[in-house]
Amino acid sequence: MEQVATSRAFAEAPSQHEAPAAPIADASTAPEVPSSTALPTATPETSASSRTVVTGTRLPRPVRDVPATTVVLPREEIDRSPSLTQDTLVRSLPSVATFRRTPSLVSDPTAQGLNLRGLAPSGVARTLVLLDGVPVNDPLGGWVFWRSLPRLGLDRIEVVPGGGSALYGSSALGGVVQLISRPITGPALDADLSAGNRDTGLLAARGAHRWGPIAAAVETELLTSSGYRIVTPGQRGAIDSDTPSNHVVLNGRVEAQPSDALTLSARANLFRENQNGGTRFTTARVELAHFGAGARLQTDTLGTFSLDLYGRALRFEQNRARVAQDRAAESLAASQDVPADDQGASLVWTAPSWTAGGTHQLSAGLDARRLAGTSSEQLFPPTQTPDTVLTREAGGTQWTGGVFLQDLYAITSALELSAALRFDVWRNTQGLQRVERASGTVDTTPFEDRTEHQLSPRLGMRLRPWDAVTLRASGYRAFRAPTLNELYRPFQVGTVFTAANANLGAERLWGAEAGVEVEPLRTLTARVTGFWNVLEDPITNVTLPDGTGRERQNLGRARVRGVEASIDWRLSRQWTTLLGYTFVDPTVTDAPGQPALVGRQLAQDPRHRAAASLTFEDPSLVTATVQLRVTGPQYEDDLNERGMGGALVVDAAVSRRLFWKVDLFAAVENLFDREYLAGRAGVDTLGPPLLARVGLRLRDAP
Repeated sequence: MEQVATSRAFAEAPSQHEAPAAPIADASTAPEVPSSTALPTATPETSASSRTVVTGTRLPRPVRDVPATTVVLPREEIDRSPSLTQDTLVRSLPSVATFRRTPSLVSDPTAQGLNLRGLAPSGVARTLVLLDGVPVNDPLGGWVFWRSLPRLGLDRIEVVPGGGSALYGSSALGGVVQLISRPITGPALDADLSAGNRDTGLLAARGAHRWGPIAAAVETELLTSSGYRIVTPGQRGAIDSDTPSNHVVLNGRVEAQPSDALTLSARANLFRENQNGGTRFTTARVELAHFGAGARLQTDTLGTFSLDLYGRALRFEQNRARVAQDRAAESLAASQDVPADDQGASLVWTAPSWTAGGTHQLSAGLDARRLAGTSSEQLFPPTQTPDTVLTREAGGTQWTGGVFLQDLYAITSALELSAALRFDVWRNTQGLQRVERASGTVDTTPFEDRTEHQLSPRLGMRLRPWDAVTLRASGYRAFRAPTLNELYRPFQVGTVFTAANANLGAERLWGAEAGVEVEPLRTLTARVTGFWNVLEDPITNVTLPDGTGRERQNLGRARVRGVEASIDWRLSRQWTTLLGYTFVDPTVTDAPGQPALVGRQLAQDPRHRAAASLTFEDPSLVTATVQLRVTGPQYEDDLNERGMGGALVVDAAVSRRLFWKVDLFAAVENLFDREYLAGRAGVDTLGPPLLARVGLRLRDAP
């Protein structure tokens, strides 16, 4: 949804020829421009449609002119959101969801896979998540560590649903979400300090400064909470308690501009998280370190070149419990240690615009990434036989690479076309599973190296017959290669065991969308967009015929079609309202070997999602926001046997200036303490209850 001037903005059109005179070639460098050329911040007198975004085309464009749907959550809206974590923040958009309804405050990353427009939710994200152009999806499982992305350093979040593989390759099957860092304009100091119920405490700070051509920013965040009792009261037992968690983040970024044409940057990120799932033996721990460097060279004759290098090392540890039927006792069932690392590079070139039957903006790029990880699991069975498995180790390495070409072609000011084409290759190597049994025997299973490739096109058109009316259409093909986790690592949630599958192939998507946007007033925008996606060979957790567990399989075909609608209206200078609704029909249409699944609704995929908000903003008085989020009924499982009812949640936030640049604020999530199901994987679990916080906020000092 677009809030005119200061809030969300949707667009679905190819870019016009009125591009910036010196475009930045890649999203990773967009937020790091010097203060003298920083991207403009919208004000109440400027339209949100003029806001500059980078994700849809990998170069800056006005939001209404990019060739794909783009949702923008700007810094102003991020600041006044009642949500505590970033996953809850992005889920305020009706087309955005995570695998389960529980937030990252109480769920480890394996339950936080991101999906857009209901495209087959799973623990693995079917959406690529970027931080300044660099992938942040976990190298082993494709998960997203949402709590490692603190919001004080964010300028905006850009969400681009629809197949994005034509520009970004694998992982962008269902779209792209990019977090854009704030430009370093220094000196600047920001801080948040808050406390709330459930022993929730947050301390966050960011400092930035610029010394001529050199600039630096440092930010940190510490969060702790006791969580809540996640198991439903009717199934709760003596072992069930709260779900405490804590994390700490330390990020640093340096940039230098040795000349007007060259910008250099470097960054480092450290993150640690501890979580407890509600019992003594259900715990998770993450330690992560990320390093990156970039360079942008802008020339008058050859265009702009942008280079990014990055590397990451992390360790994910998880314990699982064996629980008695009455939940009166538990014991340690398994302990997993999952180290992983990745390294990558990308180079993007944007040519100067040129004329041939209209105006062309050509760009091209290539990227490569190495991902490696191993799951080492120690099992503690209640009884043993000689064949009982005691340890299991599985993992491998994946190499990916691709090249793309894009042309943004403005035939006239009313008609514009866009075309992008990308070729990707990936190779799985060194796949191995090693199992040790109680008898002392060791079974080692090497997996054959496999190489696959994919061609991903995308075409778009924008027709603007009148300035207030825009018609848009696009078609695309996208894919997602299976992660190392899906290929080799089994897992268990509650009493349900899901086996890995080393023979998995890539998921492939054919899709199209078309929509109309009407802006009869500068303060009122209405949109309707229809989309139709066919997902071939989706990787799904399929219930085995004997009912003893599940296995990851390429499940035939699924059709995901629907409609998005929104109305954004600035009623006056103080009042703004946003309304959004997404209908999705996610249906299995072909399931070889599993005929019972045909016609079933995809698991964890509600048909109806809606959101509404009302904001009052008067700096001399108060700023207040009320948000309503509605999620329709859905199913836990692929057979649609374990249903979960819909949920309606109200959140609210209010702030008032105390003095200077210090605000007093209060925020409440689930204001009416509504109880609703979040999962039914062996045991029924609840969504988060009422969470209230009060605190102080310092912005843009001195």
